[in-house]
Amino acid sequence: MSGSVLGDLFKISTWGESHGKGLGVVIDGCPAGLELNEEDIQSDLDRRKPGQSPFTTPRKEGDKVEILSGVFKAKTTGTPISLIIYNKNQRSKDYTKLKDVYRPGHSDYSYDLKYGFRDYRGSGRASGRETAARVAAGAVARKVLAELGVKIRAYTASIGPVKIDPENTKIETRLDNFLYMPDQKAAKKAEKYLTELMEDNNSSGGTIECRVENIPEGLGEPVFDKSDALLARAIMSIGAVKGVEIGSGFKAAEMTGHQHNDFYQYDEDQEISKLTNNAGGTLGGITDGSEIVLRAAVKATPSIEKTQSTVNKAGENIELNIHGRHDPVIVPRAVVVVEAMTALTLVDLLLKQMTTRLEYIKKVF
Repeated sequence: MSGSVLGDLFKISTWGESHGKGLGVVIDGCPAGLELNEEDIQSDLDRRKPGQSPFTTPRKEGDKVEILSGVFKAKTTGTPISLIIYNKNQRSKDYTKLKDVYRPGHSDYSYDLKYGFRDYRGSGRASGRETAARVAAGAVARKVLAELGVKIRAYTASIGPVKIDPENTKIETRLDNFLYMPDQKAAKKAEKYLTELMEDNNSSGGTIECRVENIPEGLGEPVFDKSDALLARAIMSIGAVKGVEIGSGFKAAEMTGHQHNDFYQYDEDQEISKLTNNAGGTLGGITDGSEIVLRAAVKATPSIEKTQSTVNKAGENIELNIHGRHDPVIVPRAVVVVEAMTALTLVDLLLKQMTTRLEYIKKVF
């Protein structure tokens, strides 16, 4: 299986399955001298791990990360960083009855079409648990960006039909509820909605919004490697994500040119600024120094106990009720995954930007 590598200069390679011995990632290209310890990574993994609320799978995983290489005396050495997270709470027998069944909304059928064989225990590499390795790598990328004052904050913007109200939104409160919603009133409505769905053996999707402050201008290449194109690719690679918006996103299709264009002005320091940010922080595929704003649409959890129609390998039409330990909503745990993929993309673009001008190279050498 190819396709487990991301990035050019800051490159990651993830490995492992949901019900294997563990998951991990190798990071190649992290600059030497970055202060890094396991606690730096663990704080992000704790936000993603299961079993933290009534709205996550009851699977209990500590998701404890170990640094195997690339760090000496709490500083990166410039050599590959290898991270591992051991699986401690698998129940593979829960999936034995599903090995010959194609579950709706899962990768079972497409994996069999491609490989002729698949790991049916928790979906293997297609499991949402695979994102633990991404989050671990993203925590390292986030530390690199923090050295430049870059701040990445994502939050739940909606759960099903329940959306946050901009007037009630305080981004600093996003960690004050189970759903990572920065609008406490909306969070209570969403909890009620989810409780009703769970009673009906159903699940919900939602949206995640991510904002990046203090990102340097000039990141991204004008054609295929546009900053927004690479961000969209990274976010879309998250298994449950079905759509990505940058800036005004799909609303741009309803706006006139005069409405959508971000007008310029000189501020009191004679610096150019924009009156609006419909572009979402990137123009012509290149960051313009303003806040990056992106949104991800996350589908509902496909593993539900509600009756579904499907087929099996014996050529039979059957009805399926999926039992086991599953999230009634993926969105809250995916918030930190969106942050991680954003950080990984931007760090790689940042390192590439260092060679775009001779003056930049002279500063280094």
